Amino acid sequence: MQKFFVENEQIEDKIIRIIGNDVNHISNVLRMKKTDKIQIGNKETSENYIAEIKEMKKNEIIAIKIEEIQENSESNVKIDLYQGLPKADKMELIIQKTTEIGIDKIIPIDMVRCVVKLDSKEEKKKIERWQKIAEVAAKQSKRGKIPEIKNKIKIKELADKINEYDIFLVAYEEENINTLKQELKKIETKKEYKIGILVGPEGGIAKEEINMLKEIKAKTVTLGKRILRTETAPIVIVSNILYELEN
Repeated sequence: MQKFFVENEQIEDKIIRIIGNDVNHISNVLRMKKTDKIQIGNKETSENYIAEIKEMKKNEIIAIKIEEIQENSESNVKIDLYQGLPKADKMELIIQKTTEIGIDKIIPIDMVRCVVKLDSKEEKKKIERWQKIAEVAAKQSKRGKIPEIKNKIKIKELADKINEYDIFLVAYEEENINTLKQELKKIETKKEYKIGILVGPEGGIAKEEINMLKEIKAKTVTLGKRILRTETAPIVIVSNILYELEN
């Protein structure tokens, strides 16, 4: 069953109004018809419904709620990815694939070796595009929610955020002793986990940044014997965390 996300304001009692690009996708790409069933996710509340298409207009599709369903695709492990800004196509791949796997939030982070520098105007446009990529990937993978793409931060701002997490992990190519699995085994068993991870940009993480991260109690980990690209490392680390901790 095809899934679509809508804003809370598009839901009025049992009536769901689908607008924007999804109208064309439903009508002309999927060639759906009246009485066809679709799954609807509320972007704000994460509620999910089965709905039936009742009206198909040029710029709007009206669906009627049939039932609310419990979406079980979300993990008990909430992972936030702090990603050193890579080139645009790499960031898009990271967002797409980590959304499919189960990321909770993605926060672009400005680091010493970032080639890409965004001003406020560029950042707004990029965030909008990246959020759309996350939405498309969430639809495809039938996520219960769309991961949030946050505004860019500077690495020094992590000092105020790190205590939000059960553990904060840094994928570091020069770490050759401490493994991801070793660090995950140290976490107390619980029903839900909140984990922060940081992956550097194409040029890696500068020594002064590693020193700062260690001072605020972040844990550097190796991801194996081979050096991974910045767009590969998030996929590997998120997958392994979920494999080890997910119910």
